[in-house]
Amino acid sequence: MAIGAAAPVAERPRRVTILGSTGSIGRSTVDLLLRNRDRFTVEALTANRNAGLLAEQARALGARFAAVADPADYAPLKEALAGTGIAVGSGPAALIEAADRPTDLVMAGIVGAAGLAPTLTAIRRGRIVALANKEALVCAGSLFLREVKRHNATLLPVDSEHNAIWQCFDAERVEAIEAITLTASGGPFREWTTEQMRGVTPEQAVAHPTWKMGAKISIDSATLMNKGLEVIEAHHLFQLPSEQIRVIVHPQSIIHGFVTYTDGSVLAHLGSPDMRTPISYVLGWPDRTATPTPRLDLAVVGKLTFEPPDETRFPALRLARAALVAGGSSATVLNAANETAVYAFMEGRIGFLDIAATVEETLAKLSGGTLDSLDDVYNVDKAARDVAAGFAATRTGFRAAPSTDAR
Repeated sequence: MAIGAAAPVAERPRRVTILGSTGSIGRSTVDLLLRNRDRFTVEALTANRNAGLLAEQARALGARFAAVADPADYAPLKEALAGTGIAVGSGPAALIEAADRPTDLVMAGIVGAAGLAPTLTAIRRGRIVALANKEALVCAGSLFLREVKRHNATLLPVDSEHNAIWQCFDAERVEAIEAITLTASGGPFREWTTEQMRGVTPEQAVAHPTWKMGAKISIDSATLMNKGLEVIEAHHLFQLPSEQIRVIVHPQSIIHGFVTYTDGSVLAHLGSPDMRTPISYVLGWPDRTATPTPRLDLAVVGKLTFEPPDETRFPALRLARAALVAGGSSATVLNAANETAVYAFMEGRIGFLDIAATVEETLAKLSGGTLDSLDDVYNVDKAARDVAAGFAATRTGFRAAPSTDAR
């Protein structure tokens, strides 16, 4: 079991580091920390760029260290924090330093491969790691879980679906669990035909019907790739095979996950679609933290509906399951090819349906290998991006996306 079942209640404010504090997850985390100043202190904050917002957050939270990944933003950050006593840094090494500083809990919210090394650093320090970086488990699940066990670290899932299942999952009696079910909103094109989706624009794809998320994850939700990646995450977190991990489309996004037991009982987690709910649970775990999220009123909701996912119109879910079953580096290839294709779509250089097609062609060309180190992950990631870029170029004169190699 990758996630913890119990932890001592803190006798002092819990010290928190946020990797990726200016992103969607990071901003929600900052909001909760500011509302609960008596329960938390902040050690370090990081951002990719956005030195202005990072400095504002560091001042408000009294952080001890702030770092930007882009060295070009170092000077603005240093100037903005001059006289505060807050140490500053820049570049990949500074992100590692942030993850390595003394803290109780690290919120791993850096998107993409850039978050792998800092997250692994936090794990190797035996921290509680609140995992919002999908790539850590999708690209390098076996590697990360091996390090979690070796260093006695704890992973807590931030994704709303995994967080929901965790709260219903009897880790002491896994043999009594028949299956877990991840819910999916179905995205903005749930009722569209394949022909209608040929003309989808990036603006339409990022307009998620129920959740407020970043552009990349919103597009993944629209293709159902996000749910495919979550199936892979769930496999590693809960140590269940693909056939025990189900997906159901639930447009209202009220039920976030189910656990079905062998006696026929089904435990479900319900809540308003607001990421501050799962974030607050990991921040305070094993206690709960008060949040300002809208309270669920089922009488107002009226009804909850469900339907099976359509893997013909949305093949990304099928591709993700195939990568999980294939094992080795297949999920790393899947993720890299998808990121490359989504980047191209966002730039208007390939169509919406070309995203899954590019991923499928890349998976067919690159066979699965073993991943024994982060260097292996980075090498597979780069190779998959290059192959995906080549396939995409045959469609619309695509230009290769830059690798997110974070070494």
